[in-house]
Amino acid sequence: MPEKRGERDETNIPSTVERSDEHAQAIWKAAHDSAVESYGDAERAHRTALAALKHSYRKSGDHWVEKSRKGPSDPQDAQSYQDPPKKTAGGRVAYEEASKDDLYAQAREMDIPGRSKMDKRELAKAILDRS
Repeated sequence: MPEKRGERDETNIPSTVERSDEHAQAIWKAAHDSAVESYGDAERAHRTALAALKHSYRKSGDHWVEKSRKGPSDPQDAQSYQDPPKKTAGGRVAYEEASKDDLYAQAREMDIPGRSKMDKRELAKAILDRS
């Protein structure tokens, strides 16, 4: 059962991070500890730790997997405030930001039929439709 806001122990690592590799857990813990020291607010520390994790990892199902390259997943985050807005995929990794191999691997994890015959754009759409 999900915890209600404010009920989480400040040091509890999220279950999705617990099911991820040791490097993802280490990133989350280091960022969380630093944020607790800086801000003292548990909720803000959790948000900060997840933001740090999202720089190198993407969520896949119930765990986090390493991205092929570091940086923001959303094209909107990767631009400056002066740039015109870019097309996003509902806050998820857009096809422009992921390689075809990454999309194919994600489609394989999700057991999407016909994935071997899909191009990059079709893979991204199938993944978004399934999510």
